[in-house]
Amino acid sequence: MKTTGRFKNVLVIGMGNVLMQDEGIGVRAVEELDGRYVFPPQVRLMDGGTTGIELFEPMRTADCLIVADAVNFDRPPGTLIRIADEEINAFFQTKISNHQLGLSDLLALLVMRNETPQHVAIIGMVPYGLENRLGLSKPAAAGLDAMVDMLVKELALAGISATPRQEVRIGHWHHQADLEEQAACA
Repeated sequence: MKTTGRFKNVLVIGMGNVLMQDEGIGVRAVEELDGRYVFPPQVRLMDGGTTGIELFEPMRTADCLIVADAVNFDRPPGTLIRIADEEINAFFQTKISNHQLGLSDLLALLVMRNETPQHVAIIGMVPYGLENRLGLSKPAAAGLDAMVDMLVKELALAGISATPRQEVRIGHWHHQADLEEQAACA
């Protein structure tokens, strides 16, 4: 596939704790994105989980960074949020993500080292439930498609085309959540 877009290194990170229901929506959204689409070689999709400083190196080399995550925002559960570029600093004055401390620290370190990506966007969903379980709540699962669509649109803004896969792949965390649900029903 030919390289496209204005960025040479695009990193899409899904963040969240998949063991806490909707807190894992970012990881699940990037997993779904990967299962549904193929991207040019300069796009890297990554499960960032709840890691911190380990993300510095991949973020340092990106010139376009897109983060998917659950966000704490004064909006109804299920609301999808897009925060980009200059807006991010203003929103970091209040905690919007359970991973924000690590993410804001990483972004600050990138600024200090003059290695800030040219474009940074956070695509988030206000979670419905944060129970100890792998699967998303039913309403969050229903909103997952819209979050994936927002990621595709964000990539399109960066000049990156998403090519639908001929056969959709089911990701690891989706499969594990299905197994947990089946065990609960048995």
